[in-house]
Amino acid sequence: MNEIGDIDRLPFAEYASLMAEIGAKKYGNPNTPKLSFQELVSSDMTFLEIEAEYGEETAINVGIGRDPNCPEWTTEDFVRARQWMEDNPETVQKLRNATFNWPAKEWAYIPIDYDILDHLRAGGPDWHKCLNDTLRKAVFGSGDA
Repeated sequence: MNEIGDIDRLPFAEYASLMAEIGAKKYGNPNTPKLSFQELVSSDMTFLEIEAEYGEETAINVGIGRDPNCPEWTTEDFVRARQWMEDNPETVQKLRNATFNWPAKEWAYIPIDYDILDHLRAGGPDWHKCLNDTLRKAVFGSGDA
């Protein structure tokens, strides 16, 4: 516990809102009106602008809040996940003990020209695999590496 309580147990939106309030007091110009976390998420402020006024933690949290592919779990999501784990202890144990042999993947955010992206997406829902295979051939010279 610290002066703001057990923040590690807060849902993301509450944690991010609290960090934005703390950052607003600690960073930037005290005479500038501060935005709430939700206002920051919907604003057009850049990472660097948010970092200067609210701190790095808040800037990172705003980036997470803006990501449409990273929805926040609700309490119901956590309840369902916990219930599933309690109902399937053998499966949970198998997953915990599992070894994975496929090549590890890492998310990389790179700018891609629209014409290339449009061409890849036109190939269907497996366009990510097509891009990965194309990069593999360009780097290693074959489909196997």
